[in-house]
Amino acid sequence: MKKTINLTRGEGLLEEFLAKQRASKANSFISNIQRKGKLLDIGCGSYPYFLISTKFKEKYGIDPSVNISLVKEKNIYLSKANISKKKLPFENNYFDVVTMLAVFEHIEHDNLNFVLSEIKRVLKKNGIFIITTPAPWSDKLLHIMAIFGLISSEEIHEHKTHHSRSEILSILIKSGFSGEKIKEGFFEFFMNMWFTSIK
Repeated sequence: MKKTINLTRGEGLLEEFLAKQRASKANSFISNIQRKGKLLDIGCGSYPYFLISTKFKEKYGIDPSVNISLVKEKNIYLSKANISKKKLPFENNYFDVVTMLAVFEHIEHDNLNFVLSEIKRVLKKNGIFIITTPAPWSDKLLHIMAIFGLISSEEIHEHKTHHSRSEILSILIKSGFSGEKIKEGFFEFFMNMWFTSIK
């Protein structure tokens, strides 16, 4: 019998479906040229589904809970670390794409500017930064879904922030991203928001 791998800490019937939705949205913003370079997925999770499922020449993931032993692909490099207060262990202008999928809401508000400034530092010129995060009005529904075992209660109860679209735009600009190069929108019936920014 095939062993099931949890894509997140905790369990939830919809976790795999939601991970695929986030991955699909992120992939829609990445060009074929960028895929010939390097990708960094911040908060890649205990099982780095996005890195495993997306095509890229070199793929890097960083997360305090990542289970490195689960990944056998030679072009995936994983680091077990919390980046909220530590500099990213990469050189300036190193990545073509940086993603943060369902992670923004897990970072303390006071740490967001530092984290985003680090992302901007390691992103190449003309590289793209991609965020997905729940819309603030979905928070109550997400907690109800966790009660019924549809999504991971462990993950939901670790949400630190519920920023609005305009607040996230403001934080990105304050962290050094150009407002003119930021795009944003919604997906999953307006329950989730996406943001992209070109450096």
